[in-house]
Amino acid sequence: MTPAWRHLLRAWYLQTSSSRIPKMCPSLSGAFRTSVTKLGLHTKHRMPPCDFTPEKYQSLAYERVLEIHSQHLAPMSTAYFPKPLLLHQGHMEWLFDYEGNRYLDFFSGIVTVSVGHCHPKVNAVAQKQLGRLWHTSSLFFHSPIHEFAEKLSALLPEPLKVIFLVNSGSEANDLAMLMARAHSNSTDIISFRGGYHGCSPYTLGLSNVGPYKMELPSGTGCQSTMCPDVFRGPWGGSHCRDSPVQTIRKCSCAPDCCQAKDHYIEQFKDTLNTSVAKSIAGFFAEPIQGVNGVVQYPKGFLQEAFELVREQGGVCIADEVQTGFGRLGSHFWGFQTHGILPDVVTMAKGIGNGFPMAAVVTTPEIAKSLATRLFHFNTFGGNPMACAIGSAVLEVIKEEKLQENSHDVGTYMLQKFAELRDEFEIVGDVRGKGLMIGIEMVKDKVSCQPLPREEVNEIHDDCKRMGLLIGRGGIFAQTFRIAPSMCITKPDVHFAVEVFRSALIQHMERRAK
Repeated sequence: MTPAWRHLLRAWYLQTSSSRIPKMCPSLSGAFRTSVTKLGLHTKHRMPPCDFTPEKYQSLAYERVLEIHSQHLAPMSTAYFPKPLLLHQGHMEWLFDYEGNRYLDFFSGIVTVSVGHCHPKVNAVAQKQLGRLWHTSSLFFHSPIHEFAEKLSALLPEPLKVIFLVNSGSEANDLAMLMARAHSNSTDIISFRGGYHGCSPYTLGLSNVGPYKMELPSGTGCQSTMCPDVFRGPWGGSHCRDSPVQTIRKCSCAPDCCQAKDHYIEQFKDTLNTSVAKSIAGFFAEPIQGVNGVVQYPKGFLQEAFELVREQGGVCIADEVQTGFGRLGSHFWGFQTHGILPDVVTMAKGIGNGFPMAAVVTTPEIAKSLATRLFHFNTFGGNPMACAIGSAVLEVIKEEKLQENSHDVGTYMLQKFAELRDEFEIVGDVRGKGLMIGIEMVKDKVSCQPLPREEVNEIHDDCKRMGLLIGRGGIFAQTFRIAPSMCITKPDVHFAVEVFRSALIQHMERRAK
């Protein structure tokens, strides 16, 4: 869908008072008709229009795909749904499977497709660079890396101006760990319980989510600390979060004085006093936890935590792999929403709209500390293809005002999902900022015990059968993660909320039986 058409669609939605999605124009593609007739549960929910027709699938049969997967690919069970989706093509916020069914993608390849699947401008830039120069390594100069470095550095405050280009979020966080240790001459690094920072041998020590822990030694020198989760943690109330939607827990705090934050800071001090050396290497924090189910901290917590870390000689690292590039709406970077300035920022996922690309940005002082100890080299980091695509992504975010769209549409969506929390006993919490939203499912709002995994699975599958793809997260896989491409519209949100509500009704009907 062209940017002009998308803006017209948004304007049309704002000017109409009807709560229903407009019916499909007869002239638009037959892919919509297929998606409506094959949803399976509640076919009354009309998808917003899409002016794109996918190519006919002409590759491996579905059964053959399953055979090859079981015989030759990693045995870990990562695929969603009892019958895994076989996807064929993508366009902006839409995905198409091998049968031509259309899905609204509200997880964007695990918070990765930032500006839309196969965005026309990004595609054109990639194709042009593909015909010019793929790869050289950093042994030779090429203009795409310098053009991208100039664009990216302009989006970061002083003194965060030195960029190391790598290929994935795990690799970026690996390098950031090395930087912190080289600069501090210390080893211990702290990260939150529930935090996810990668699955490489180094970053496994930082990641504190059960399935990513091994019985064997890995990531030595890493220490976890309590996550200041104002919904599921011991403290939290109705003023804690930087979000249009607050937790249902009540508190007596004044809006500018958070007792929960003070309690969690005491726990953080306890970690510093008992579990690490007097001098530490650093502290890793996601501005909002992603894999743990979009967990937000009390306002002001990270400011105080950063001060405490620096008092013990540590480097403060913001993991922006999921939160960066305008996704949170109010600011371009997640750390800015906390009023903090990190020493190191790691980024990946949305930086390349799905192309393998990542970066570590730091200060000249920390970069020099690494350079004096290590000849750091990366064969593929900063290759011409990645840098050309990265520049195009930054241009699209600016030209199409996608950060502003994340704020406007994301706030609207948060409020709509919050209405479902008020309606359904099993929706315990709705939280987030911009286009990064978590919906935590519970048995009931009194106990707040996680809804059993098999029940969450059923709701998840029902959404898929109605044409909506959402993610999962949380320690018990009890939280739905909503993180679509930043190009989505309010009609997309309306459809998604209607589908999710229908899935909840369907689940309550099953429960009653």
